[in-house]
Amino acid sequence: MNRKLAIRNMMRLAKDYVVYFLTMTFVTALMFAFNSILFSEDVQGLFDIAGMMAAMVGIATFFIMWIIAWLIHYMVRFILEKRSREFGIYLLIGMQKKEIARLYIRENLVLGVGAFMLGIGIGMLLQQILMSILYGMIQMNYHIQLEMNRACFFMTAGCYAGCYVLALFRLRKRFQKMNIHDLMEAQKKNEEIVEKHEEVKRWLFPVSILFLILFGVLLLDGGVLSNGSILLFLVGLVLVIYLFYTGLSAWIICYVRRKGSAVYKGQNLFLLRQFASKLKTMRFTMGTLTSLFTIAFLGCTAAMMFNDYQKQVLNNKFPFDVQIYNGDSSHDFEEELALLHKETDVKDSYPYRIYTDGTNQVNTWLYTHLKYFGTIYKNEDGTPNEKKIRTENDQSYCTSDTFMSLTDYNYLRSMLGYQFVDLGENEYLIHMKKRVHNELGDFSKHLTIGKKINEGEALTFAGYKTEPFSQDGHNGGDYVIVVPDHIIEKMTPFYSELAVDLNEKAPKDLSQKLDDLREDLSFGDQEQKENNWCFGSDTVVTYAAVNLVRDNAIPEVRYMLSAIIFPAFYVGLVFVCVALTVLSVQQLSDSTKYRFRYDVLRKLGLDRKEISRTVRKQLFAYYLCPVLFAAGISGIIGIYMSRKFIFFTGVSTSVFQYFGIAFILFFAIYAVYFIATYVGFRRNIDENV
Repeated sequence: MNRKLAIRNMMRLAKDYVVYFLTMTFVTALMFAFNSILFSEDVQGLFDIAGMMAAMVGIATFFIMWIIAWLIHYMVRFILEKRSREFGIYLLIGMQKKEIARLYIRENLVLGVGAFMLGIGIGMLLQQILMSILYGMIQMNYHIQLEMNRACFFMTAGCYAGCYVLALFRLRKRFQKMNIHDLMEAQKKNEEIVEKHEEVKRWLFPVSILFLILFGVLLLDGGVLSNGSILLFLVGLVLVIYLFYTGLSAWIICYVRRKGSAVYKGQNLFLLRQFASKLKTMRFTMGTLTSLFTIAFLGCTAAMMFNDYQKQVLNNKFPFDVQIYNGDSSHDFEEELALLHKETDVKDSYPYRIYTDGTNQVNTWLYTHLKYFGTIYKNEDGTPNEKKIRTENDQSYCTSDTFMSLTDYNYLRSMLGYQFVDLGENEYLIHMKKRVHNELGDFSKHLTIGKKINEGEALTFAGYKTEPFSQDGHNGGDYVIVVPDHIIEKMTPFYSELAVDLNEKAPKDLSQKLDDLREDLSFGDQEQKENNWCFGSDTVVTYAAVNLVRDNAIPEVRYMLSAIIFPAFYVGLVFVCVALTVLSVQQLSDSTKYRFRYDVLRKLGLDRKEISRTVRKQLFAYYLCPVLFAAGISGIIGIYMSRKFIFFTGVSTSVFQYFGIAFILFFAIYAVYFIATYVGFRRNIDENV
């Protein structure tokens, strides 16, 4: 009897909760597909840092599990409240509380198991798509192999079952306390509006808006700098998200009371009262949905940024097929060249030296003028702190300015396909990262290069070059100064470098074999030169190593970036689907109750087209409120993130593009949920017409 009743109830309620069922199916598929990365032996064997991807996905799954638990708990409680009258009737006809609880649990288990099994089937297909994308991003071949990973299955099942058990367990007390009177009146209580202190509460609305504006101005203007102030503003932001809806509801109620100019236009009175009542009873839920949308937008924005970095910058970081460093300026690279000739087909190779004249002019200028360093290397009066620059620097730059001979420079340019450059006997040029040059512009008038070793006569500046040139500790950190050969002969060798051009793709273990040739793999020879190392000022994505093999390094860095991109998209998709599911199910479930109200509107003379317009306005207000509020918050933070990302990486993308793409992507998902909700809503209110 109970089994038949449960199945009948499931069929009857399916039309209202199909969105919830499909979302749980999709989330299960995503969880299974991404969890497969945790247990894939192929993925874990790709790189030494493969555990990074697993860790990031694991962290993402942990947070997603809590959000899914909240969704299931919310839906189970919500459905219970919406069916309270039905359960009251069951008590009236003699059913026991235990029987009703068992019936309800069975219905939810049938729903959950159905969504889980369908999700696993879809997840197996999604897993192959995900693995193909991952291997494509790291430029490796992947062969589709449809299989069931047992560990992944049991982990997904455990997370899923745990969320359901927790939600159903928390409802046990509700069933124990059930009585006929409370059940019959539950829905009325849920929609009851207690208008208390609304005149005071309405001020929370403009205060929330002003706080958001202040937060945006300070963040984008650079006013929020310290960790303490950032933490304070973030706490305030969380409070504002939840208080905003209390203030908005009170503001609408007060506006209706005062009979504002828009109240009696069309169906505005009807819509405003309904919207205010919904905000009043769902303040916490709407605040939580706004937070979910905000995290989703920011997650997708971060994924877009690092994906763009892969396309624009990554290949430029490794212009040479092989680049090898040695702190010993007399090193001849015989072992390295022998290994390279043995393991691969060498097209060209060129050993050379990086020199110093003991000066620190360019270093000093960069340490004191790049925004990245702030005022760390300045005295209180704004002058450079020379002692700190030489003894306490962060290894962005070597201890002295780095120089290269014109002959070496032109040979390296020929290997990269760049045009030769000419210098006069007393000229120099600076080759530096385009990002750094774009920020600083021309600072040559502040330099007196060569004066120390050129008989007191400074060299004449001949310009800047900004092509990719392996400047993350090899050809200088951010820059190298190019001087004529007769000038370089007067300087001191700083360290040795070897650049190699290959005829074929490097073996995947070439970098490791080069590493095995030496014990010390850190920049600098500590016995000869103290702190002779430099990594450049790139801080978002840094890959500094003694042996750089492009065909080995790029896939590894792509993998590192994928460890950010994939979990960010994973979190973003799940969060936005959960939030939209709550919005959709709320409206579809309430549409039955709204049927009477829309019947009244029909009797007052509204035709079908006007009814449809009213429904759309109601749904738009309900859907757009948390989305637009979240878009405002995430837009401010996203633009700030994008500015910092562009500043430190040198990508040429507009600061608005990353967030714009994220917003468009999730707005498309939003449109699907909205249309499905609108169709279902119209169907429900038209059923008895």
